Amino acid sequence: MSLIEVDDVSKAFRIPSVRRDTIREHLLGMLRPRSFESLQVLDGVSFDLGAGEALGIMGRNGSGKSTLLKIVCGVYQPDQGRVRGHAAITPILELGVGWNPELDAVDNVLLIGSVMGLSLAEIRRGMQEILAFAEVERFANLKLKHYSSGMSARLGYAVAFKAVREVLVLDEIFAVGDAGFRARCEQRYRELRSIGHAAIVVSHDPRIISTFCDRALLLDGGRIVLEGPAYAVADRYVSMLTEVSEPKQA
Repeated sequence: MSLIEVDDVSKAFRIPSVRRDTIREHLLGMLRPRSFESLQVLDGVSFDLGAGEALGIMGRNGSGKSTLLKIVCGVYQPDQGRVRGHAAITPILELGVGWNPELDAVDNVLLIGSVMGLSLAEIRRGMQEILAFAEVERFANLKLKHYSSGMSARLGYAVAFKAVREVLVLDEIFAVGDAGFRARCEQRYRELRSIGHAAIVVSHDPRIISTFCDRALLLDGGRIVLEGPAYAVADRYVSMLTEVSEPKQA
């Protein structure tokens, strides 16, 4: 059974075609309409995610990975194609969005946990576990405006891992924090996978994709250029980077 079906999805963004760097250019620009060009970010992408499966997505910066995840999670709508979801999704993407900097960690966890679908009773029961996972117990009553970006990110991941649904969507989660925090994220991921949660994992790290995914996709220029076993896609990604970095022979 497919939990998520992505069928022929395409997405483009309109970007300004002319830069305006000087005051004169800006003043002249006010007298005529600004022109735009279309940037094709995704082009005919199709895949599905089965129950209990872990799917990796790899690709160089700008290949469309994050846009694809946001379409899967309903943040963006595709210009073409469609996404059919048959299970609840927990997106672990740009965490920290929605925090109130004037509230402390405890109040923010109550706020964001509720948005993610947890009841207040569930949040209160899991509060100490969340704070410990994020390593912010000492700073539980400190306003978030005094937190570092790393502390805020750890707290966001801790809440999301507590509010997990049937499908996890993870964007570079294992690249956040120090070695100890990354190890806790990996262990929590293994626990969730062991009880049947499916996952979509985006990472630039071949080890992460090979270790934590069953199969994977390789994106390039908004298209899927390879789909297969995770280790094979990770190897091809490394080769792609090597081909780009090696100077061409005369």
